Amino acid sequence: MSNENTERVSKSGVSIWLDDLSRDRLNSGSLEELIKDKNVVGVTTNPSIFQKAIQGKGAYDEQIAELAKKDASVEEVITALTTDDVRRATDIFRPIYDETNAEDGRVSIEVDPRFAHDTDKTIAQAEELWGILDRPNGLIKIPATLEGLPAITATLAKGISVNVTLIFSKDRYEKVIDAFIDGVAQAHKNGHDLTKLVSVASFFVSRVDTAVDNKLNEIGTDEAKALLGQAGLANARDAYSAFEEKFAADPRWAELEAAGAKKQRPLWASTGVKNPDYSPTLYVDGLVGPNVVNTMPEKTLNAVAEQGDGSKDTLTGKGAEAREVLAKIEGLGISMKEVLDKLEADGVAQFITAWEELIDDVQKNIDSKK
Repeated sequence: MSNENTERVSKSGVSIWLDDLSRDRLNSGSLEELIKDKNVVGVTTNPSIFQKAIQGKGAYDEQIAELAKKDASVEEVITALTTDDVRRATDIFRPIYDETNAEDGRVSIEVDPRFAHDTDKTIAQAEELWGILDRPNGLIKIPATLEGLPAITATLAKGISVNVTLIFSKDRYEKVIDAFIDGVAQAHKNGHDLTKLVSVASFFVSRVDTAVDNKLNEIGTDEAKALLGQAGLANARDAYSAFEEKFAADPRWAELEAAGAKKQRPLWASTGVKNPDYSPTLYVDGLVGPNVVNTMPEKTLNAVAEQGDGSKDTLTGKGAEAREVLAKIEGLGISMKEVLDKLEADGVAQFITAWEELIDDVQKNIDSKK
């Protein structure tokens, strides 16, 4: 029987996805339990998640040994390990994919983060991963860097569903929506089934509060302290207003929707609180509304199950109020553009570091088996 708190969040329009995947979770049946008990209808992964999952874990040793005997390169080994996990997860979620007309039941896998600023390599690997997965309910994650934008369009044009990741600013998010609509339009011309083509736009939340709160604390005035813990939600709500407005205003979208296309839903990422003084459900209860996804680490999911509300729409029509909060922050001399640009650069760097550490770990494992 599903948890009443997570069920309430789901009924409010939020698709609950788990921000985690590992072979141990797959082998233990934990994923099926979360689907059954806590309304989980999808999974996201990233380089950091796989690095933690594979590092020093015996669950992967047998497959690594088999691949090492075949002289597979470290990149080939990592691709095999990660795509096998994602493929197993997509099979578990296939009934949900079918029940939701392809919107949920999705599992994401990210292109090599070292390609974040290389459009052509991103497109090529997106197609490669999609082919290896060979599952309609996969999602290929592409960073929303400037170089990632044309890769998003080109990948969607091939009929490949995309999770756009590492979005921090409304300005970049609006460009992501444009890239999405361009891609869907091209996919339609290329004869792809738009009813199966899905995209989400992963907008990061808690990292914004961490960065802005540090600056507010440095200022230290009562006015600054009154704004603590508000930047993340305000920034996300402002982005949701763009979601509401851009799809409604774009005449191309009306034609594509009539042909069966689905809107690219905002996905709230980085929803685990970093500040222990804040409610553990802050970035869930504060971002409830129609047509959104919230991907949560298990700790946050458990907190929602224990104490989440999720009954109030905290997104629709909140754009003006959110912009007032952001204006107050700017009025204290904090440049949100500088903060958000740095968060994007740091996010890419963090994923590259995790990926390179994973390469080192797996290479050592391979060498030990030769």
